[in-house]
Order: sequence, then C-alpha cells, then structure tokens
Amino acid sequence: MIPEWIRVHEGALWGIGALSIVALVGTLIVIPVLVIHIPVDYFQRRKRNPRPYQGWHAVIRLLLLALKNILGIIFVVAGLAMLLLPGQGFITILIGIMLLNFPGKLALELRIVRQPAVLRAINWMRAKANKPALKVPGPALRGRDKRGKR
Repeated sequence: MIPEWIRVHEGALWGIGALSIVALVGTLIVIPVLVIHIPVDYFQRRKRNPRPYQGWHAVIRLLLLALKNILGIIFVVAGLAMLLLPGQGFITILIGIMLLNFPGKLALELRIVRQPAVLRAINWMRAKANKPALKVPGPALRGRDKRGKR
C-alpha cells in the first residue's frame, strides 16, 4: 500500500525534496546576509519609521509595502517548515516577522530574539562578518525592582 502510494506520487515527492534542498541552500545564503544587515540597535528602537517610502508615488509605495509583506509571509512559512525540516527555523521566522507590518510586532520580535540559542546564532553570524553583536534589551521586569524582588 505505501510503496504503491510512493510510486503514484513519485513526481510530487521529488518536487518536494528538490524544493526542500533549494530552500535549505537559499536560507543558508540569504538569512546570514539579512542578519548582518540588521542595525545593531534595531531591537532598542521604540519608534519605527511608519512611512519609509513617504516621498514616493502612492501606487509604488503600496506595491512595495505589499511585496515586503508577501516576502515576510514567505519567510515565516519557510521558517515554520524549517522547524521540522533542516534549516534555521526561528531565525527565518524572525526575519519574516521583521518584514511584516502588524501591531505588536516589536514585542514578538523581542520574544524570539531573546531566546539564547537564537541570539547566539545571530551574533555568531554577525561576528563572522565582522559586525557588532545586536543590542537587545533585557526582559521587562513586571512589578519588580532591578534585583528581581517585589
């Protein structure tokens, strides 16, 4: 039964396998390039540029915004797939989220980048490119002083 299903779907399985390899190789090249271009203080900025293409024609602005968000969705989906497949899943998801526009984005970005393994991997890539480590604020102390006491 299973060998017959594999035979029937052989073309699709080869396609999925090839796509997985292309995605893995692509992310091994693209993700480090994107990571080294993150500004050192990106996660410390409270104010973001709400209109990065302000001087441009409205149609071009809308098109670029749509393309940026579509690319962000692709990165998030690819990162989710990489949680099960080989690849840099959490970093890919983080890059995707950084490209998206939605309320509460900074809090989600910080939640991901504060994961020790994620921050260590990002800063390792940046060190290899002779870029300084990212400055990431510590977690908010809710109702506690600096020593962690109430």
